Amino acid sequence: MTRCPFHADDTASLVVTPAKNLWHCFGCQIGGGPLDWVMKLKGVSFRHAVELLRDDSALAAGGVGCHADGEPVKRSTVRELAPPVALDADDRALLLQVVDYYHQSLKQSPEALAYLQSRGLNHPELVEHFKLGFANRTLGLRLPDKRRVEGAQTRARLERLGVYRESGHEHFNGSLVVPVLDAQGQVCELYGRKITQRLREGTPLHLYLPAHEARSRGVFNVAALKAAKEIILCESIIDALTFLVRGVPQRHHGLRRGGFYR
Repeated sequence: MTRCPFHADDTASLVVTPAKNLWHCFGCQIGGGPLDWVMKLKGVSFRHAVELLRDDSALAAGGVGCHADGEPVKRSTVRELAPPVALDADDRALLLQVVDYYHQSLKQSPEALAYLQSRGLNHPELVEHFKLGFANRTLGLRLPDKRRVEGAQTRARLERLGVYRESGHEHFNGSLVVPVLDAQGQVCELYGRKITQRLREGTPLHLYLPAHEARSRGVFNVAALKAAKEIILCESIIDALTFLVRGVPQRHHGLRRGGFYR
């Protein structure tokens, strides 16, 4: 038992039960588990609390961050998570940093890894070489708050690139994300494939950056076009990845948007 940090408590009314991983205050009648604690302590959303705990599990045992008079913390505008993008990066670098963040998110996502396994694409070399990623709605939690100048500016740039929509949502939410490169090896396009069945009617399963929808950009696995004389045409990038992971053929492969090349 200890004093509750969420109200003016002189009687040690907070009970923590480690065996059950729960806490409860008999003074202000609130309680829950580690996520509830961090949400209350830091004034953040459920998903934000998950990301904070992923970075530092010791937060579940912390008591700092509340006002001395016991007033609960208001919703925070200062991010405690390290931003995955450099705010002063140019557009090419910014898009590559988003790709890197989605790539790391996929490797930590049981949902995304299960989808790859269901499609027969859970090959470590395939995931690493093509930087397969997953957009799980956590990018915004690591950007400066949108109410701050740097946060608004970063979101505006990501919106211009097509990663964010005018609504403030990530364009590829809930999607496996595959980067497409130009001849210089720069990321110039992103392909997204929704991986959940719980979608509203009319939601497209396949997405590209909206600014590029009207024209084909870049080549998937462009190295194959320089090394091979024969091509195999497929309907989608997912199909091309399936050929690759199945070893058909064993030589170089490349895919233009909508086509697969050997």
